[in-house]
Amino acid sequence: MLRILFLLFISIPLLELWLLIEVGSGIGGLSTIALCLLTAALGGFLIRWQGMSTLIDAQKRMAHGEAPIEHGLHGLMIAFSGLLLFTPGFITDSMGFLLLFPPFRRLVIGMLPFQKINQTNPGNRSGSSDIIDAEVITHDKHIS
Repeated sequence: MLRILFLLFISIPLLELWLLIEVGSGIGGLSTIALCLLTAALGGFLIRWQGMSTLIDAQKRMAHGEAPIEHGLHGLMIAFSGLLLFTPGFITDSMGFLLLFPPFRRLVIGMLPFQKINQTNPGNRSGSSDIIDAEVITHDKHIS
């Protein structure tokens, strides 16, 4: 896993530089810079909109007594998409914009190796309730 991360850490910036140079030679340097700034600004607007939408939906679920576990994962992915969108480059921008689409986020969440947890009772993984029937007996000692 460490090798894969190292390979990505080296290859993605090199691919970004190559693509920026190619686009810059095609449309010009200032146009390329303007396009990078435009994607960052558009990404910032979309992140704010998606983040607020996710937060409002999570609050509605909490008001109904449900645990908004999936919304937390959506929030993390929205934050990660913000990191990608504010990084200069077209490849990271494309990945960041993909993470802003809720269906794509649901697809990614479905691929994560987590157990599915009951949304109404996060501590309950079997579907049955954990009710313990108990009786409390107290003995009062009166000292006479």
